[in-house]
Amino acid sequence: MAWRYCGNQIKLWRTQAGISREELGKEAGYEYESVKSMEQGRRRPQLRLLEVADQMCGARGLLLAAQDYLKPEKFPVRTQEFMTAEAEAVALHWYETVLIPGLLQTEEYARELISNRCPPVDDETVEERVAGRLERQLKLRLSPTTLFNFVLYEAALRTGVGGSQVMRGQLRHLLDVGALRNVSIQILPADRGAHAGLSGPVVLLESASHEQHAYVEGQETGALYTDPERLSLLAQRHGMIRMQALSHEESAELIRKLAEEI
Repeated sequence: MAWRYCGNQIKLWRTQAGISREELGKEAGYEYESVKSMEQGRRRPQLRLLEVADQMCGARGLLLAAQDYLKPEKFPVRTQEFMTAEAEAVALHWYETVLIPGLLQTEEYARELISNRCPPVDDETVEERVAGRLERQLKLRLSPTTLFNFVLYEAALRTGVGGSQVMRGQLRHLLDVGALRNVSIQILPADRGAHAGLSGPVVLLESASHEQHAYVEGQETGALYTDPERLSLLAQRHGMIRMQALSHEESAELIRKLAEEI
């Protein structure tokens, strides 16, 4: 809505000043279709366009003031409910399949993932989302402490995100975070055969008021569940996953071994 409102304001000011899209685009360095997309809210109005439109239309800073409302969201819309639940959680149990969970990612690993999204996002959005991901990680060390248990399928340790140097740093970071008293990291080996974790990742959360949540994410979907029947099913499944995983100490040894092999 912010994009649409700002774009419409650019159009109104431009029309009132008798300036065509072609003229505005030429002065700002954008094609006609790009200006049209920004005016219609299909694309985020860029700072350069706001600056030029403000000057050409005599808006005296009124158009430029919109830039504070156009900053990229730190988290995709589909995950924002989950981020709220995560921030309020006193206990979190996370099972992940092929990627390192966001709370455990190094800056390099996170930037590699976010900057290679498809379709791609602009550089400003990449930086905002990397910053948002690192900000979430403060919860690992906040007081009062939150209890964290992570179970990672072995494939997550072997997915070569960013190449050997990034992965080596990422695996060593897992060892550092896993040494915290409130954090447990377990590895589910790939040789376990058919197991409960093949259904995909899941996060279980509990708030200070003992509200229970479960979060399940897909390619472009994210669902936060609170109904008891669904919570019970996912908790049972997660419990089985933990039973089939290596112990905390065995997992640390496997992570250390893989870090040396990369």
